[in-house]
Amino acid sequence: MYRFIVIKVDSLDHLVLTVKDINATVAFYCRVLGMEVVTFSEGRKALKFGRQKINLHEYGNEFEPKAHNPTPGAADLCFIIQQPVEEVIEYLLQCGVVVLGEPVHRTGANGSIISIYFRDPDLNLIEVSNYLNSPG
Repeated sequence: MYRFIVIKVDSLDHLVLTVKDINATVAFYCRVLGMEVVTFSEGRKALKFGRQKINLHEYGNEFEPKAHNPTPGAADLCFIIQQPVEEVIEYLLQCGVVVLGEPVHRTGANGSIISIYFRDPDLNLIEVSNYLNSPG
């Protein structure tokens, strides 16, 4: 006899990025986005921010189990930031990061956001955003 339940997801704990060079990825995310590198489980690396983390897999040397087709550059990630995106543009340029266009309005998980886009060392699309009104 099976018991049926309804799973209700509460939050995202971590996601995995497959990258060509873990050290280059760590350097970029720590320098540009202020994330913290953490080492866990036999030397694996992750990028921690808030209550989440991004685990890093090196392309061709992924940990099992892994995504069906792990590929560097296939991610599109959006991060909510504290600083106004308009102020972050100059900082990104000083870091040598190419900003893709002007700030644009989008729809986030909890309402309207304003976003800017750029790419990480593996060419993943990175979006940083602010909510236009308090989320929720």
